[in-house]
Amino acid sequence: MAEERMQRLPAEQLFQKELDALIAAEQYEIPEGWRMSPRSVLRYIIGGKCGDIDITPKYIGKKRTVEIAIATLVTDRALLLIGEPGTAKSWLSEHLSAAINGDSTCVVQGTAGTTEEQIRYSWNYAMLIAEGPTERALVKSPIFRAMEGGRIARLEEISRCASEVQDALISILSEKRVSVPELNEEIPARKGFSIIATANTRDRGVNEMSAALKRRFNIVLLPSPESLEEEMDIVGTRITQLSRGLDLSAKIPEEEVIRKICTVFRELRLGQSLDGKQKVKTTGSVLSTAEAISLLANSMSLAGSFGDGGVTDADLAAALQGAVVKDDRKDQKIWEEYLENIMKKRGGAWLPLYRECRALNH
Repeated sequence: MAEERMQRLPAEQLFQKELDALIAAEQYEIPEGWRMSPRSVLRYIIGGKCGDIDITPKYIGKKRTVEIAIATLVTDRALLLIGEPGTAKSWLSEHLSAAINGDSTCVVQGTAGTTEEQIRYSWNYAMLIAEGPTERALVKSPIFRAMEGGRIARLEEISRCASEVQDALISILSEKRVSVPELNEEIPARKGFSIIATANTRDRGVNEMSAALKRRFNIVLLPSPESLEEEMDIVGTRITQLSRGLDLSAKIPEEEVIRKICTVFRELRLGQSLDGKQKVKTTGSVLSTAEAISLLANSMSLAGSFGDGGVTDADLAAALQGAVVKDDRKDQKIWEEYLENIMKKRGGAWLPLYRECRALNH
């Protein structure tokens, strides 16, 4: 009952049947600290069959990329996933942790306000004053807890953290232990411990990682979807999963609806029409695959809350306006030019969407 009230279940609970099936059918050697073999982790991520159970794909992309990521975590090296916004870095990170350890919740979210204490440890100051530095007064970070339990820790958006906070990882990744001088102790990491960090290529130069820290990571680049069909596949899969968890009371958008949104996003992202015949100005908005998924979820919410449950062109237009134009006059002009020069000229099935978008602009 408690799980039913949770807005978002962690991956290990959401896909528990798949994980249990893979563990039960295991035939290969399992690294110490892991729950299943690297081959089973790969099947969990890319999808397939396990007996009578269908394993849903969690990451749609090159199989070799996932193999490299998994192989890294078998060694004592940490893993850094980098890519454009919306390339499923966090999603892959969560599912790798869920498959390997059955726990994806040891997470530090990197921001400008992230402190070294959130990487290492801090103190319960009331108990510290009352008792002095004791084990009970120690407040362990998610990374500290992952080290003790031999689990994967996740550090999201590492390049958003200040350089001195990032560098707190160097000793952890080098020595595989945390020093607590107040207790005159050093806590070693158990086998199975590793860190998966993610970094956004749009944040390069914000807080560039030092060469010393980069050397402690194996870096895997997650590319944007290569083709329209691949992006549609990702969006369709994720929107189906989201609709189950959010109770949107709306029908899953048809393939043609997903095609329109992915086409608009790709053209505005790439700076040209998909046939390569016409240049398109790019917006300041990211317009990632993740943004397309959010846009369709918002359209479904509109359709379910104020319509008959079917996503209409009016629902799409309202969500598109907010996604493409984000408080920027330049984006507004680019969007208007796109409507007139690209969408309108396509005619046919595109005209109703064009009219709805144009009506919002006026």
